[in-house]
Amino acid sequence: MDTDVLVVGAGPTGLVLANELRLAGVPAVLVDKLPRRSTLSKAGGVQSRTQEAFDQRGLLEPLLATGNHPIGTAHFAGLALPLTRDRHRHPWRSIPQVVIEGFLEHYLAAQGIHVRRDHELTGLTQDEDGVTATFAGGAVIRSRHLVAADGGRSTVRSLLKAAFPGRPGTRTTVAADVRLSGADRTITHTRSDDGHWVSVFPLGTDARGRPLRRLALGGPGRSLPREVPVTEDEIRDGLHAVFGSRVRLLELRYARRITNAARQASRYRHGRVFLAGDAAHVHLPIGAQGMNTGIQDALNLGWKLAAAVHGWAPAHLLDTYHTERHPVGAAVLRNVQAQSLLMDQEGTSDPDVTAAKDLFAALTRLRDVQYHLDDTLSGMGIRYPMPGTGTQPLVGLPAPDLDLGPVRSHELLRSGRGLLIDPGRRFGKTAELWSDRVDHVGTGADLEPMLIRPDGYVCWAGTPENLGPALGHWFGEPRQTRTGRNK
Repeated sequence: MDTDVLVVGAGPTGLVLANELRLAGVPAVLVDKLPRRSTLSKAGGVQSRTQEAFDQRGLLEPLLATGNHPIGTAHFAGLALPLTRDRHRHPWRSIPQVVIEGFLEHYLAAQGIHVRRDHELTGLTQDEDGVTATFAGGAVIRSRHLVAADGGRSTVRSLLKAAFPGRPGTRTTVAADVRLSGADRTITHTRSDDGHWVSVFPLGTDARGRPLRRLALGGPGRSLPREVPVTEDEIRDGLHAVFGSRVRLLELRYARRITNAARQASRYRHGRVFLAGDAAHVHLPIGAQGMNTGIQDALNLGWKLAAAVHGWAPAHLLDTYHTERHPVGAAVLRNVQAQSLLMDQEGTSDPDVTAAKDLFAALTRLRDVQYHLDDTLSGMGIRYPMPGTGTQPLVGLPAPDLDLGPVRSHELLRSGRGLLIDPGRRFGKTAELWSDRVDHVGTGADLEPMLIRPDGYVCWAGTPENLGPALGHWFGEPRQTRTGRNK
């Protein structure tokens, strides 16, 4: 083998996965077909759960130090959800994808992991022992596992002939990074009486401290073929159709056309090959969910691949990547399609759609509705199935950040290992059997005992009789005793 894991694609999903493998001590190679990193912002928002995960790896503070990344207000179908702003430890922030990619690539390089660029995948085969990847120019890399993080037009997925059902793109809208005059500093979704619409949200500032905006626009007659270049005049015309002369274009940084395609791979695992990020699911970018979902794919898969490489993964563990993440991707596609319908992106001004949005807007004034939508968008409401753990309310959810005296629980997850929080120090003997994979923290605090997976999800809480089975289910057989017998 040339490496244990080959990661194809150096976007946020691939970069996060490479870091997870590095943290677990698993050799990995990260390749990308581009000769240099993209300078396009692409995605622009980072949800609460993703920031929490970055914090659990010690990456959030240095990431935020890279520039001005303003806190924003969550929205659903352009309807602001202001009551959710302070619900979570890390509120929604505007951090462009290009900033995240640059930060992660430099961080990995400092750890000795460099992206191998100009690696265009052309062939892929796998057998019982590993995967052989062939690249343009004749390079060959042999690995135990391969992860496709190579985007919506994934070469890996095509070579696998993996089923990718769903809806093809039927229309396009314009997405652009701009400087504007007269624009509100908050997220807005504004439409004219004749169906033209513009969405604007902050992207931070440029090198001279001037505010940047992500802009999307559409409406009647504005769905052009994807390959047609977006011009400044098209942007100006779209702004004028909605705002008149109140909002003007000062600078166009870049623009592209995006489609409303909605597809999801039928299976995320194909033997030793795994699909992640846009290679596994594509949808219209609404609500800052695409990049965040891909990063969460990587966090879910990384520690499981590491367990398989290190030899302690239970037989079912790699399959849980699909069973846990496929429903999450499907739910994202559904909520994006609902948002697209309510936003009337085609600009039909259909009275039925207008009536539905008016009713929905009234509902979103209710606190519980805003909280539910916030959980849906932020990733904080994801609950993974945890077999055999009973009905404890914390199980399956992201772990709370607990005060454990000299440290907080999120800091202890920076090891990339499991974590057993043991108030009263009752489970020391059990914890010792998995001490090579799980950190044990005894504390006198008045807390509920819980077991946390490396990706930050609670997989056991409270019931002593289920702790051993939970450890075995997620962390494999206990280590050998000196006599060579398992206890």
